[in-house]
Amino acid sequence: MADKTPVRIGHLKITDHLVLGITQDKMQKGQESPQYLDLQLQAFAGWNPLAMALREGKIDAACILAPLAMEIFHMDKNTRLLLFTHKSGSVIIKNKRANINSIEDFKGKTVLIPHFLSIHNLLFERLLSEKGLSVGVGPGKDVSFEVVAPSEIPEIMEYDEKGSVGGFIVAEPYGSQVVMSGFGEEFALSKDIWPNHPCCLLVVRDELVQKSPDAIQELVTSLVASGQFVDSNPESAAEIGARFLGQDKAVVKHVLTEPKGRVATNELMPNLKDLDTIQTIMTQRIKAMSDKIDLEKFADLRFAQNAGAK
Repeated sequence: MADKTPVRIGHLKITDHLVLGITQDKMQKGQESPQYLDLQLQAFAGWNPLAMALREGKIDAACILAPLAMEIFHMDKNTRLLLFTHKSGSVIIKNKRANINSIEDFKGKTVLIPHFLSIHNLLFERLLSEKGLSVGVGPGKDVSFEVVAPSEIPEIMEYDEKGSVGGFIVAEPYGSQVVMSGFGEEFALSKDIWPNHPCCLLVVRDELVQKSPDAIQELVTSLVASGQFVDSNPESAAEIGARFLGQDKAVVKHVLTEPKGRVATNELMPNLKDLDTIQTIMTQRIKAMSDKIDLEKFADLRFAQNAGAK
């Protein structure tokens, strides 16, 4: 039998990437024994190091923010979108010490986001602009965005005694972690701002897709099954997720069950219409992306179709 193909996948320790942890767990326990795939995971603390590793070929694939993935494709043209890793899954948390009761109360405050090329930027900007508030970086803005790696947010909230940070929008489980630590309160779930919105994508470097389609198919098929498992077995998924994410099981279970659908993993077929909505807003209104891309060239949906992704 031929040697297995190593597939090095970069990810963050967020529930948006939990399907990856479930797949790793299945393979470690021998519940799945891929014939072609040698799965190798690498956790990153923030989005920029992950994006750089992908561009430089230090990893073969990544679970990555949709706008950031599209920007990388715009620059390099050598990655392919194969699958969504989830839908929804983020939360706006208000700082308990900042006296926030309405979206207008964020005026004059700083809001933490994980990256400018993120759905989080888009969703919070939408809420603010609906109330006539401007947001961005620098003087003259009603609300100031500050980019912070998701894993650093809980500590910032804990030590912000003056409440100068109004709150943040980020992937779970960091929102629930801050709430359960007593430093923040839920302001809104991302799924209530845009139901079933895309956020993170699985992208793979093009040369690996061309060279090792069998290994890639095994990966995608497993991830689709893992998404169904998370949806059907939140208790078991929370246990695996706690180990994968380095989190308390109670935090992960809260994310997966309260309410159900806070993060959705059972429909991972990429929706190109939604991605086009994102890139239109990110290029024309927010001006965070350089330009729109050809989504038909970016997406390779045959693996998701073969895996029966919905």
